[in-house]
Parts: sequence; C-alpha cells; structure tokens
Amino acid sequence: MDRNEEIVDVFENVRVKWTMVCRQGQALGRGNTRNRGETPRLEVRSYHSYELSFNKNYRDIVLDSYLPYILERSRAIKEENKVVKLHTVNYSNWDLGSILLDHPMTFQTLAMDSELKKELVEDLDNFINGKDYYRRIGKAWKRGYLLYGPPGTGKSSLIAAMANHLNYDIYDLDLTNVNSNSDLRALLLAMSSKSILVIEDIDCMIKLQNRDSEERWQPHKNQVTLSGLLNFIDGIWSCCGDQGRIIVFSTNHRDRLDPALLRPGRMDMHIHMSYCTISAFKQLALNYLGVWQHPLFDQVEGLMGVVKVTPAEVAGELIKSKDPHVSLQGLLGFLHSKNEAKPQKEMEAEDRSD
Repeated sequence: MDRNEEIVDVFENVRVKWTMVCRQGQALGRGNTRNRGETPRLEVRSYHSYELSFNKNYRDIVLDSYLPYILERSRAIKEENKVVKLHTVNYSNWDLGSILLDHPMTFQTLAMDSELKKELVEDLDNFINGKDYYRRIGKAWKRGYLLYGPPGTGKSSLIAAMANHLNYDIYDLDLTNVNSNSDLRALLLAMSSKSILVIEDIDCMIKLQNRDSEERWQPHKNQVTLSGLLNFIDGIWSCCGDQGRIIVFSTNHRDRLDPALLRPGRMDMHIHMSYCTISAFKQLALNYLGVWQHPLFDQVEGLMGVVKVTPAEVAGELIKSKDPHVSLQGLLGFLHSKNEAKPQKEMEAEDRSD
C-alpha cells in the first residue's frame, strides 16, 4: 500500500476500511556540531501504520473474529514464503550467517522403502498437527527420530526431505564444536521454533558408553556429556517455543549407542536405512532415467536380491548415462562385479576370524 491509500474489505457482510497512515516524527540533529558556526544536520523520521475503520455496531465481530482471522492469514502467508535455512555451530555459537537450504530432495523423489516412507510421512503429519493433542495429554510437543544404517543409505537426504516437507529450519549440531554442557544448553535455547535439531553420527560425537562407564570416566568440565545432552533435550528445551520440536539422531552403528538414547519416549521412531530395496531402485530409475519399467529391471532386481548395494552406489551408476539402456547395463555390470567379489571377501573375513 502507498501513503494514504485505502483498501476496503468485507468480512461476514461487515465492511471495513484499511488506510496506510504516514506520520513524521521529531527532527533529530546529527553530525559533529562542535565547530562554531556549523549548521547541524536534521533528520526527520517517518512512521508508517495501518488504520482500521468500521461501524461501531460491528465492534465485537471485528475484534473477536476479523482481526484473529487477519493474524492467522498473515502467519499462513509468512509460512508459505518461508525459506528453509541451515544453521551450524561455530565456536559454541550458531553461525550468524545461516545458509539457505536449497536442497531439492522431497519425499516424492527420496529413494527409500516405499512402505517405510509412507509410515514416516504419516507420523510427521500427525505430529505437526497434534499441538492440541500433546497439550491435552500433558506431553511435551516434540518427536525424536533415530536414523541408522550403513553409509550411503540416504540418512542425510531423508533429513533434507523432512525439512522440506515440514518447512522447518535445520540446526546441524556438531558436538565437537561445543565446549561444555552449559554452552550446549545455550545453543539449544537459542534455536528458533519450527526447527529440526540434527546430530549426525552421534555414536562418534561424545562418549556414548553405558551410564556406569560414563560415571567412571569423570569428564573434564569443558566436555559435553551424554547425560547433559539428554537432560537438556528432555527438560526445558523440549518445552520452549510454541511449535513442535523435532530431534534427529543418525548413526552407522546402532549397536554402539547407549541404551539411554534408545529408551521409549526419547527416540519415538527408529528408522532403518537399509541397503537398496526394489522400490528404492525404481524410484532412483525414475529420478535419473525417467523410467518406471524397463526390460532390464528383472535382471537388476534379481541381482539386488543377493548383492548388498547402497542407494548411493546405485545412483552413482545410473548418473553415468542418460540413456536408460546404457545406464542399466552399466548398473548390471557393477552388480555382477560386486557379486563375484563377494565370496572372496567372505573368505577373507573367515580367515581373519580364525
């Protein structure tokens, strides 16, 4: 709106008028005036506001219904225009210059077991729409996800898909850049609402032995401890903000995690990011080659039943050619090579165990 421009709106048959009002404030002197005879520079500031006019007979409708509606629409528009950001830690503080997360991954293009993907999307949607439910049952509005599986199975891609689906910022917390439990607490409290806290490779970040070993360890005061992390996540941090909090831990070795991380109510959903499944392969073929069916699919699927291959490895082969037949032939050659090398690797493993 321009200065003094008017816009008429109608809500429940009530006519209201918005006007942009521009007022000038008091003139303020600026500059160095210590030199005799120098004229001080004056700066006049203007203030903009919106004036709402309506018939006083409709005061209750405007105040109780119309203005809340306008505020809700304003929040919705801001949400639609929001750009997802990635925040990282720098010397125990979140970087002031956050990065725009221009990651194209979505659940539509994510190469993941189709049934598991469907289950996860439903869980996220139920959570994000469950504010009143969590309040009613007296539970903090947060959700924890543990992603585990070998490298190259799409854990980082899944996190990006979650952020894009929810329109949540990502706070990537590298605990090696955090000096102490008190610094960790400050970082968690500084996070914005509608965000995902991500700690990747959590088994490598801090000493994640069981509680007895942690007590024997006696950490230095300038080190982050598992108990400190869990206490903050379960405590005040989970109750701050008016939007749901999401925590994502990832690991390549679930068996190395402290049982305290795995107890019910902390990591609500454990998601196994496995080697490439048939449904994940078909999604990759659609993404890279634009095909959902091909005569070579049966051979590829047959080999994938006996060869462990990650989605990243499959994608690395498919991207080598845009021609579906050439690309799939290359993937078949790669799978045959892995299958032939498998017995030799298994024999070497047996020899080492002897």
